[in-house]
Amino acid sequence: MRTLVTGGAGFIGSHVVDALVTRGDDVTVLDDVSTGRRENLESALGNGAKLVDGDIRDAGAVMELCERVRPEVIFHLAAQIDVRRSVTDPAFDARVNVEGTVNVLRAAQASGVPRMVNTSSGGAIYGEAQTIPAPEDHPVAPEAPYGLSKFCAENYCELFTRLHGLSTVSLRYGNVYGPRQDPLGEAGVIAIFCGKVLAGERPTIFGDGRQTRDYVYVGDVARANLLAAESDAGGPFNIGLGEEVDVLELVEALRPHGADGFDPEHAPERPGEVRRIALDCSRAREELGWEAKVGLEKGLERTLASLR
Repeated sequence: MRTLVTGGAGFIGSHVVDALVTRGDDVTVLDDVSTGRRENLESALGNGAKLVDGDIRDAGAVMELCERVRPEVIFHLAAQIDVRRSVTDPAFDARVNVEGTVNVLRAAQASGVPRMVNTSSGGAIYGEAQTIPAPEDHPVAPEAPYGLSKFCAENYCELFTRLHGLSTVSLRYGNVYGPRQDPLGEAGVIAIFCGKVLAGERPTIFGDGRQTRDYVYVGDVARANLLAAESDAGGPFNIGLGEEVDVLELVEALRPHGADGFDPEHAPERPGEVRRIALDCSRAREELGWEAKVGLEKGLERTLASLR
C-alpha cells in the first residue's frame, strides 16, 4: 500500500513509519525536520521508505507531493506540539495545526486519496475533565491555543468528509511516551524523568504532584493508526490507557530504576495546567478493535532501555 506520513520523522510519526514499513508498505515521509530527527528514520529509510523535506504550510509543495505519490492513506502527524509556544505565539500554532491540516486535506481531496488519519489530542481538547474517564462527547474547553487548534483541525476533517466525501478519522491521544520522545511540552514528563534517572539527578515536580494524566505507550499509538486506516469509522477516537496516573506515582514507578535518593524537588505550580484527565477509550475498542496492550511499568522499562 502507498502511504504518506506527514511528520514522520517525529517521535510518534517515526513509530508509525516503522509499523508501515514492517508490514511492507511503500512509505513516503513529509517532514521539515524542525523538531523531528532524521535518525528516527534510519531503519525505515534503510528499508525503502523515502523522506521528503517539506513544510505542511507550503500548500503547493503538499499538493505536488500528493499528486506525485498518489497515497492510498495519509497519516497526518505533522504539527506544532509545544503547548507553551502555542500560548506565546498562537498565530504560529494556528498556521501549522489549522492551515497546515487544511493544506493536507485539500491535497488529499484533489489527489483522490481514499483515507486520512488525523492526529489530535484528548486532554488538550477537553481541558479540565468534568467526567473521568472522559468520553469523546466530553465538553470542549481547551486551556491553551494548542488544544483549540487541534479541535479546529478535527472539524476541518469532518467538513471535508461532508463537503467532499473524503474519508477521515481523528485520533485523540492521551500523553504518549516511549523511545525517541523529546522532553517537549507536558507530555514529555516521562522523557524528562527518565533522563534524570539515568543521570542520577532528582526530578522536579510542579505543584503538589497530584496532577493526573493518561499515559499511553507509543507502540500502542502506532497500532491505533494502522487500525484506524483500515476502518471506515469517522469522527474522533480517544487513544489512551484509560487510567489516571499522577506525577508522584510516576516518580515511585521510576524509583527502582534510579540511584538512591530519587526524591523529587518541588517547584511552584504552573498556571493553566489541567488538574485531572483520563480518556474513555471504549469507542476505539468497540469500533476499531483497539486497546492499549502495554502497561505503564512495561512501557517505562522499554523507554529506559532505549536510552541506556
